[in-house]
Amino acid sequence: MSELDEAWALALAEAERRARTAGRGDIADYIALRASNDLMRSTGIEWLMNALTTLAGEANRAGASIRIEKADGHSFRVGSATMTGTRLTFRMGVRNLTVEAGWPRTPRDGFVRGGGLACGRINHFGNRSADDELMLVRSTSGVPEWYILEQTGKRNNLLEARLRRHLSIFLAE
Repeated sequence: MSELDEAWALALAEAERRARTAGRGDIADYIALRASNDLMRSTGIEWLMNALTTLAGEANRAGASIRIEKADGHSFRVGSATMTGTRLTFRMGVRNLTVEAGWPRTPRDGFVRGGGLACGRINHFGNRSADDELMLVRSTSGVPEWYILEQTGKRNNLLEARLRRHLSIFLAE
């Protein structure tokens, strides 16, 4: 968690406390929901980035020469909305695999369409047909889950096998 994220969490906790003290349960409940959603977003994005970093590490131990670059506070567009989050770039020679994940931070940034908590994408430089658009949602059991947004409009769970496939495509390019 970055210093900004920690400061934001503290500010939300203080705002929730003040709202409850003032008898504004409705506002306190909204702030608690916001904090819960932010925690799910952070957890989901951290899982995605860690899973891909782990797979790249395995490939490096097997002889690949993948360089990994991470950028926090990265902004990217999804439709008309601006997401802010993390970008992870895997480089090997001239090959690039970029993973972006984030969510709108302010009202002017827009919103995640389709009931999602966050958006992401996996881009293969020079091979758009291998790219995936992602959406993080709250599962029925209340945990964050990544889904792949297929061209047909269908949503499929993002599993580690799909992440392995992305890394295999990257290594084979």
